[in-house]
Amino acid sequence: MTLPVYASPIERGWYVLHRVFCGCLFLYLLLPILIIIPLSFNSEGFFTFPMPGVSLRWYQDFFGSDRWLSALQSSAMVAIAVTLLATTLGTLAALGLSRANFPARGMVMSLLISPLIVPVVITAVGMFFFYDKIGLINSYPGIILAHTALATPFVVITVTATLMGFDQSLSRAGAGLGAPPITVFRRVMLPLILPGVLSGALFAFVTSWDEVVVVQFIASPEQRTLPKQMYSGIRDQISPTITAAATLLIIFSGVMLTTIELLRRRSERLRGIRAT
Repeated sequence: MTLPVYASPIERGWYVLHRVFCGCLFLYLLLPILIIIPLSFNSEGFFTFPMPGVSLRWYQDFFGSDRWLSALQSSAMVAIAVTLLATTLGTLAALGLSRANFPARGMVMSLLISPLIVPVVITAVGMFFFYDKIGLINSYPGIILAHTALATPFVVITVTATLMGFDQSLSRAGAGLGAPPITVFRRVMLPLILPGVLSGALFAFVTSWDEVVVVQFIASPEQRTLPKQMYSGIRDQISPTITAAATLLIIFSGVMLTTIELLRRRSERLRGIRAT
C-alpha cells in the first residue's frame, strides 16, 4: 500500500514512521533466528559469541557425515511423497467444497482444517495409538501418512482461497461446448488456479520438512528426518553442526516462502486479467 501523491506532509510522516516501526518489529522477531547464521561459521567447538574465528568446519561436518546426509535424504523423500499426496487430496477437497450445493460444507471444512487447531502433541498421541493398531508404527508409510494429515489443510485453505476468485462461468462454458469434466478441469480451471495449487504444495512440503513432534512418536530410532536428527543432537550432544543444519533450513525456508509470495502475486494478476 502506497500513499497518494496528494497526501499531506503529516500523512507522509505517519506513513514513514509506521514503516520504520514495522521494520524494527520485524527485525526484532527475526533476530533470534538470524543470529544462528553467523554462529554456524564459528571456529570453536562450542557456542561462543562473539566468535574467536571463522571456519567452514561445521558445514564440512554436515556434508561429510553419513548420519546427517541420511537424515537429509529421509526428509527429502518423505517431504516429496507428502507433497504429492497432500496436494492431490487437498485440491480435490477444495474443488468439492467450492460447489455451492455441497452438503454440510462448514462441518466438513472444520474437520479438514482441524489438524491446524488441535495441538500437534495431541495429534501425535492419537496417531501413535491408531497407527499401532494397523501396523504403521516404525515405518516410512506411517510417517508419510501422518505428515499428509498435517499438510493437507494448508493445501485446502490455499486452493479454496484461489477458487473464490474463479469465474465458474468458464467451466460452464466449457461443459456447454461438449467437453467432459476432466477436460474442463485440465484445460480451463487448472491453468488459472495453478499458482494456488503450487503454493499449497510448497506449504505442504515445508510442513513435512520441518515437522519433528509426530516423527518422535511414530518413527523408529533408525528412521531419522533432519529435524529429528537436530533434536537428538541438541538433547544428546550439543554440536555446532546443528547451527549449520539450521542455517541451511533457514535459507531453504526463505526460498520457499519467497516462491509462495511470487506465486500468490501471479495468482492475483491472473484473477485481475480474468476480471477484465
